[in-house]
Amino acid sequence: MLFPNGFIVKLSTAITLLTLFISNGVVGQEMLDQPFTINEGTLRTIDALDAVSLKTGYSFTYDSRLIDPEKKVRLSFDQTPLREVLRSILQNDSLEFSLIDKYIVISRTRKEGSLRSSPPAVAGFISGTIVDEETGEPLPFATIGFKNIQRGTVTNNNGGFGLNVPSQSYDDTLYVSYLGYIERKIPVEQASGSNMVIKMRREYISIPEIIIRNQIPQDIIFKAYQAIPENYGKTPALMTGFYREGVLRKNELQTYSEAILKIYKSPYSTSFQNDQIVVIKSRKIENLDRSDTLAVRLKAGLSTSLELDGARNFYDFINPESIKDYNFRLTDIVRYGDESAYAIEFESRQNSEFSFFRGTIFINTYDFGILNVDFEITPSRIDKIKESFISSSSGGFVTWPVSVKYNVTYRKAGNRYFLSHVRGDLIFASKQKRKLFNSQFKVFFELAITGTELENVKRFDREELAPIHSVFSETIKTYDKSFWKDMDFLRPEDNLLEALKNMKAKLMEFSEGDE
Repeated sequence: MLFPNGFIVKLSTAITLLTLFISNGVVGQEMLDQPFTINEGTLRTIDALDAVSLKTGYSFTYDSRLIDPEKKVRLSFDQTPLREVLRSILQNDSLEFSLIDKYIVISRTRKEGSLRSSPPAVAGFISGTIVDEETGEPLPFATIGFKNIQRGTVTNNNGGFGLNVPSQSYDDTLYVSYLGYIERKIPVEQASGSNMVIKMRREYISIPEIIIRNQIPQDIIFKAYQAIPENYGKTPALMTGFYREGVLRKNELQTYSEAILKIYKSPYSTSFQNDQIVVIKSRKIENLDRSDTLAVRLKAGLSTSLELDGARNFYDFINPESIKDYNFRLTDIVRYGDESAYAIEFESRQNSEFSFFRGTIFINTYDFGILNVDFEITPSRIDKIKESFISSSSGGFVTWPVSVKYNVTYRKAGNRYFLSHVRGDLIFASKQKRKLFNSQFKVFFELAITGTELENVKRFDREELAPIHSVFSETIKTYDKSFWKDMDFLRPEDNLLEALKNMKAKLMEFSEGDE
């Protein structure tokens, strides 16, 4: 049974409104030289661009720092080339325009002898937000990675991301993917910058209902189980990862820890070798003092992140020995890159005493690779296993889990799948005996894989290994504001960043504009 047995309760003291949305082929460049007529009077720059977009059917993509969205401009033109219209709106001779797919790209004019011919040691940094094109809603846990190297990251709960660009990747292409959406291929040279917004377009696959009805979801699950060794690799991998965990009480951060890890990922074809973790760098901050009567600490967050790799430590709902304890329903077939995926909902059978999960698993229709699992402990069954989540409790207090949710994502590179992202969000309540009201704690832990190597991979020496079953935060002594430098890390979500600021722990990774 997969449960992260690891919590100690003890007594102790201007988001860009237009989009970065690019594909590979440049077409229809003459469109920019076609005569254009529009008469909208005086508008804000951003409204003028929206009006042009509405009339032409082309969306805009640009670095938000290039444009003053509030500046007033005159939008009144008769049979004027579109390129000249844009120059008049933006009033900046250093900008140029190109047309890629259905998007007009606004960028700085490239000078002779530019970065392409002589890339710097570090080509740059890309950051921004990934959102749904229609609704503007952020897309959490979207994958962003380079085409030609095993390096990338994922978005946080607010759809935000940050990614360093190695010098050798300046001519590379970024792949942005999210289940159910059209994959975006973005030239790195077009993407470098901050505060960008990438809008993803949902694609609905029209599948006759009879096809879905005739699919047996248990058969799909079993094929996914059988294909694990082939899909996930018979050789080890060395991964670089960013890990973080935290505890909030009434939305006030009590503890926050993060680290850069090296992970030895054992072959999926064997079970006798365990995965290993070495901590390269780590830091923490705490907001606890002697006046606090109750504190919650996460135990074994590192080991739980590895245990949640269900392709290696089989989830109950894909394990042939326990699959009978679950009901399955094929609900949809969704887009995944150039392929598609089955969306299969599962839940515990009512008459089963040994099944506790419900959620959705996404499985590639082509090779039956597991792409994503979004699941939780069924709320009505949490009470039956609450002891599994409390390692120790303080005298005079009763503590119990209220909500336990997980999300695990894999990414496909070539013909092999790799663990990409693990997230756990848990809510606990604690009440002092004979007291009426309880306190609620939000606990989270997260692992994002930012790099993978397959050559000359060796296991770590025992003395290097991290104490993955311990309280990770208690192994760290300090918090360094300029800690990560050129390492990849996950941006804190808005609420977490605000909590960190309230603790007067200003993060130097972000500029004032980003914060």
